[in-house]
Formats: sequence, C-alpha cells, structure tokens
Amino acid sequence: MFPDDWGIEEVFVADGISRRGALGIAGAAGVAGLLSTGTAEGSPGRAVIGPARGDRLHVITFNIRYDAKAAPGTPDSWTDRRPVLAEFLRTERPTVLGVQEALYHQVKQVAEDLPNGFEWIGLGREGGGRGEFMAVYYDTRRLEPLDYDHFWLSDTPLVIGSKSWGNTVVRMVTWVRFLDRRTGREFVHVNTHFDHQSENARQRSAALVRDRIAGFDPALPVVLTGDFNTAAEKTESYRILVTAGGLADTWLAAEQRVTPQWGTFPGYKDPVLGGDRIDWILANSRVRVEQAAINTFRVRGRWPSDHAPVQALLRLA
Repeated sequence: MFPDDWGIEEVFVADGISRRGALGIAGAAGVAGLLSTGTAEGSPGRAVIGPARGDRLHVITFNIRYDAKAAPGTPDSWTDRRPVLAEFLRTERPTVLGVQEALYHQVKQVAEDLPNGFEWIGLGREGGGRGEFMAVYYDTRRLEPLDYDHFWLSDTPLVIGSKSWGNTVVRMVTWVRFLDRRTGREFVHVNTHFDHQSENARQRSAALVRDRIAGFDPALPVVLTGDFNTAAEKTESYRILVTAGGLADTWLAAEQRVTPQWGTFPGYKDPVLGGDRIDWILANSRVRVEQAAINTFRVRGRWPSDHAPVQALLRLA
C-alpha cells in the first residue's frame, strides 16, 4: 500500500486534460505553451485515463528501466525513481499492466507499490528469478488468470534463455489468458521486449509473436504490449505485426487521444513532440479502443523511467 501522507507539490503529466478542456481553462496560448515546452503541470493525483469504469479495461505498457545501481540523486537511480513510479500507478490504476526490464527485486517492489488486490505473473528471461522480467500485473478483483506461459524470441522458443537471430541479449514473451469477472469475457494479454541492437532479431521476433497470436482461439480478444525498440508506422517489425499482421495500433485506432504524440523514449530529458513511438499497445479486431495516451508523468521533474508509459482504455468486442 502507499503511504497515506504522501504529498506531491508538482506532478507533470503530458497534456493531463483533453485539448478541449485545456482550451477552456487556459486558453489557446496556454495550450501552445504546453506543447512547445513538452511539459504540463497538473493537479496532484490527476489521472490521464485513470481507473477503468464499467466494462472498460485500462491497459498500460511500461518499460520501467532495470535497476542499474545508479547513484541516488541521479536521473537513473531506482531508489529515486521507485516512488515516482508508485505515484504514477496509484494515480492511473491500470486493470492490467505489462512491464519490461524489471529485475526480480523490482518486480516484487512494484507489486508492493500497487494497491491491494494486484498480483503478477512472470519469469526471468534467463529462467527463475534471473534476468529481466516481462511481468504482467493484474487487478484480481476484476481479472482471473485462466492460463499463462512464456516463450523465447529464438529458433527454439521453448528453450529458456535461448537466442538465435543476432541478438546478444535474451528476449522473451509472457502471455496470460484472463477472465474478466465483470463481463464474463476472456482475453489474452501478451507482453514482450524486442532487441535493441539487431534489426534481424526484431523482424524475426515480430513474425514469431504474430504467428503465436494467430494460434490463439480466434474468438478471443488479444492485447499485445511491449517495448519494440523500433518506431511505429515506419519499420518492418511494425509492418509485420500491424500492416500485414492484422493487429491495430491503439494509438491510431483510438476514438480519442488524450495526450499529444510524445516520443516514448525521452531518456530522462524533455519529451519530444512527434517523436518516435517505440513502445506500443496493439490489439486484434475483437478489441475496441476508446482512448489512448502517452504519459510524461513526473514528480518535481523526476521521471519514473527513461521510457514514457503508453496507456489505452479498451472494450472487448
């Protein structure tokens, strides 16, 4: 649980209200200022999408950046970033959250920082608690896991810790089939992290993930979250999954985008308007996308990660 006495004097959220709302409150000049500086000052605890209501699902993908043991006080310090991430999660309250780069102690700490009622499923990419996790967190009051598994992005996807395609780092996938207790519907959440160096590995990974998703029950809604380490709309990996693969990019498919299109890898610097989106939420045709967001949440200027979380408010069709 979170401390009840936490106070936040400055919470920065990317366009934390809709453009229409911002125009009504601050005027067009104020909105222009927000977009030009890449920051928006919001009220403490104000959510961009926030808790899901009714039959909606709030999905977040977030590369939380592994704990590199950076010195306290530096932008990369996990000690300093963890409370910011905790406040973000308390504010946005996802129904289901896919994280990337989390080491085992971070996986457990994020679980501690989520509200009561959340659990997680995951496995270290080198097996057991070793290496980074693609952990999936879920609200047990809303979702019940019915099945789950892991596979590796390689020619031998069932071999723990395997790699094949020119990547020097092990890459993997965790997926969970959930029952939505509220609606009685089932869906599959797939979470991954593609390689950061090898283009061949990214393309081969995209093809494998596409084929594995095609092997699920075609009646099931599927949501794919991840850090794909390649730009949306511009690259072959995106084409394999979206243009040719039949998945929808929730940022483009959303009925409403509640933030500007920020680049999703600010690297602890000011966010870039119109920058590359390398973190995506994709979905098949059985998912309706109501809202999408790229959230530049900060507390007193401190980021929770070198990536920005991507959010979507979904309904299962």
